[in-house]
Amino acid sequence: MTAPTIDPVTRLIDQPRVDRYAVAARDPNPIHRETPEAYSGPFGRPVAHGMLVLALVSEAMTNAFGEAWERGGSLKVRWRQPALVPIEVTARATLKSEADGVATYDVSCEDAAGEALLTGTASVRIA
Repeated sequence: MTAPTIDPVTRLIDQPRVDRYAVAARDPNPIHRETPEAYSGPFGRPVAHGMLVLALVSEAMTNAFGEAWERGGSLKVRWRQPALVPIEVTARATLKSEADGVATYDVSCEDAAGEALLTGTASVRIA
């Protein structure tokens, strides 16, 4: 199998989405909610959970590889800046290398202005 081109995934991460994620993740941290702590904190408004942003990369990889990604895909990323709510995020993956049956992609999540929120690599077995 030749490593495919990965279609980008774009989502609006708004406060209702963040609130639903906080419940599912059992994360009551007030920096993610519309609270005085979020607005008086270092970013001046609520911040989306990092895993909520990263999930868009996994969605893009799942769309391309399905079960192969779910069974053995791996991610290594660094967060570059917080995702301030509301924010439109696009996950992108560009083929970096293909060797020994493993495809490695450079991945990123960017805001609407193209500023990187996270960058890293994703690897998946394709043979």
